[in-house]
Amino acid sequence: MLKFLKGVVAGSGAGVKDLPYNIGEPYSSAWGSWVHYRGTSKDDGAPVSIFALSGSNANDGHLAAGRNGVKRLRTVRHPNILSFLHSTEVETVDGSTTKVTIYIVTEPVMPLCEKLKELGLVGTQRDEYYAWGLHRITKAVSFLNNDCKLVHGNVCVASVVVTQTLDWKLHALDVLSEFDGNNETSTGPMLQYEWLIGTQYKPLEMVKSDWTAIRKSPPWAIDSWGLGCFIYELFSSTKLSKTEELRNTGSIPKSLLPDYQRLLSATPARRLNSSKLLENSEYFQNKLVETIQFMEILNLKDSVEKDTFFRKLPNLADQLPRQIVLKKLLPLLASALEFGSAAAPALTAFLKMGSWLSTEEFSLKVLPTIVKLFASNDRAIRVSLLQHVDQFGESLSSQIVDEQVYPHVATGFSDTSAFLRELTLKSMLVLAPKLSQRTISGSLLKYLSKLQVDEEPAIRTNTTILLGNIASHLNEGTRKRVLINAFTVRALRDTFSPARGAGVMALCATSSYYDVTEIATRILPNIVVLTIDPDSDVRSKAFQAVDQFLQLLKQYDKASSGDATGIGMQTSSIPGNASLLGWAMSSLTLKGGKPSEHSSVTPANSSAPHSSAISNASSGTEDANIAPIQVRSSTDIADHPGPESPTSTDGWGELENGIHDDLENEKDGWDDMEPLEAPIPPAALANIQAAQKRPVSQPKSQVSISRPKSISKMNTDDDDLWGSAAAPVPKTTKAASSRGASFDNDPWDSVAPAPKTTAKKAATVDDDLWGSIAAPEPTTASRPSVGRGRSKPAAPKLGAQRINRTSPGM
Repeated sequence: MLKFLKGVVAGSGAGVKDLPYNIGEPYSSAWGSWVHYRGTSKDDGAPVSIFALSGSNANDGHLAAGRNGVKRLRTVRHPNILSFLHSTEVETVDGSTTKVTIYIVTEPVMPLCEKLKELGLVGTQRDEYYAWGLHRITKAVSFLNNDCKLVHGNVCVASVVVTQTLDWKLHALDVLSEFDGNNETSTGPMLQYEWLIGTQYKPLEMVKSDWTAIRKSPPWAIDSWGLGCFIYELFSSTKLSKTEELRNTGSIPKSLLPDYQRLLSATPARRLNSSKLLENSEYFQNKLVETIQFMEILNLKDSVEKDTFFRKLPNLADQLPRQIVLKKLLPLLASALEFGSAAAPALTAFLKMGSWLSTEEFSLKVLPTIVKLFASNDRAIRVSLLQHVDQFGESLSSQIVDEQVYPHVATGFSDTSAFLRELTLKSMLVLAPKLSQRTISGSLLKYLSKLQVDEEPAIRTNTTILLGNIASHLNEGTRKRVLINAFTVRALRDTFSPARGAGVMALCATSSYYDVTEIATRILPNIVVLTIDPDSDVRSKAFQAVDQFLQLLKQYDKASSGDATGIGMQTSSIPGNASLLGWAMSSLTLKGGKPSEHSSVTPANSSAPHSSAISNASSGTEDANIAPIQVRSSTDIADHPGPESPTSTDGWGELENGIHDDLENEKDGWDDMEPLEAPIPPAALANIQAAQKRPVSQPKSQVSISRPKSISKMNTDDDDLWGSAAAPVPKTTKAASSRGASFDNDPWDSVAPAPKTTAKKAATVDDDLWGSIAAPEPTTASRPSVGRGRSKPAAPKLGAQRINRTSPGM
């Protein structure tokens, strides 16, 4: 039998040199004659515990008991019993002395008495932790006694160790033996190594060696007594020195005292079964025990129970012992989230617990789980991740974001849910700085180009804001292609007023990236139009932006002698615009309703302006109460084509060139160059033909009244915004003979005044058709006008040339 046990022990290893573990420093305490060492794996450096037992020869009784303990530890498996990893037996010869040592390698654990001192728990938290630990040891004892019909024989504080997750586990199985209750005729010891048990831990029948009475007793009788000894040592914080000390119950909790007394009953048959202790004791009914038990059987709970539990968990975690939450609950939550058994609300509790960790521990214990969750198909999990991205985004490395996180996040840009598209957009404020230039140019900007013409106005606004925020992370070439196009061609022409305001602010905040040529030819012409915007907040921002960019041009004029390469620009001077981060990266659509029903309004005089969702009634696209001049100004913004922009291969250039066919119906700032009200060709042609039949020249007195006053003045300044940018506009109307006259002096306008009620439509039609029939200014000698009944020849006019070229009557 001894040779067999020796073979079993030695079967796991050939010697200490071959032991695939490094032996470290020993702990100050251990059960029996064993020495408990810290250790690490030679393969991966993982921590382990190594127990060593030495004897003078192979027949030493302690070694025989140790081999029994190794065999039992290898064969008995339970969550609350120490986990076996490896064992070996080594013989060393020192002169004439032979030394035999048994090594057992287990999961990393620490003696209970040392761990309790290290934790230093007091009050309610100590009682809850003790209850949970006692609950674990009681389950282990119940498993041995009731399920396996085994007797441990020496349950005490020394035989309990604590894992890294603060779980209590039973070990020291050297005395463990089968319960021989059926062999009542046997008089020998039922426990072969009972001599290893200290006298203070032995019940009265074992002290008397009354093995007949022991065999007639229940299987749990001996270990129930041991549980009583364990409870006394645990709460008194002292080692039991004699049996009489068990009568001192002052340190035992009142709710546990009745069960404690029944465990130590003098009659073996009346001792409390450990399984009954688990079922009946009110001592185990506390928040910590109930929380951990719920987590351990999470797969058996329905969705309603899970949802209720996880919504309460963040507040409950504040009331539990902090170290237990971090070392026990946090790993349980991580495992539940990874394997899909936890609901989405669990992520809130998981991140709250993770925030209590150090930066290094957060990276090791929390981030791996989060990265795996980004691949989840559960929309609720994805929403929760995006809502809390600011809590962990900064801790993610650039490589992980670019290779593992972004590919999954990017699917949200094209999601059918506007709420998820918005959350995905806002998450880029944290994730975009960690993306590579290849990912930004090849993927992100294309998604943003689509979102800038999204059906949700709040999303369009936030897209502009995001571009302003990430401008510093774009390379110079990308900034040249994207920023001005996105802010002027699209944002400034958006029908949603906060989007136009965001475009103005974005231009101001990114002014350092534009040279003076771009400011003068592409930015200012687009911003000036907004000074007559229907929305007062947009007008206010536009005036401030015009002042800012003009100031930059003045600074350049003073500092430069004609070189138009650009100078260092100043940051925006618009109040509240010193940092784009405070714009609108707040919730624009509220969860639980249609996205279009939650809108976004930018306060007119906010110190930190931001867009928020607005209702359809106030979306700003059509306003029935605005004055005619405001309606006209809105039309002009759409009527006048913007300055040419460089072509690009990103989303903006493709859309401008008509590559995005799926967006052909979207009327955004790039392709919405047509009038807001489409002209009616028959009516337009009729107006032209009627005008051609009228005299070309009119008295000077009639020129100034050819149109309604308000409409005429605005058209003079607005209609030729792009085409006549090189020629100054006359301050007053002169004789019709002046070369380069404004459109107010044009013969077409003087002979075909537009009615006031149709000023907007007529002007729109006239402008477009005029452009199609316009001829270049004549370079030859002027010819006299063909006006009716006029003896005095008129000065050469551009209008006369157009009539001669296009009129079917001429």
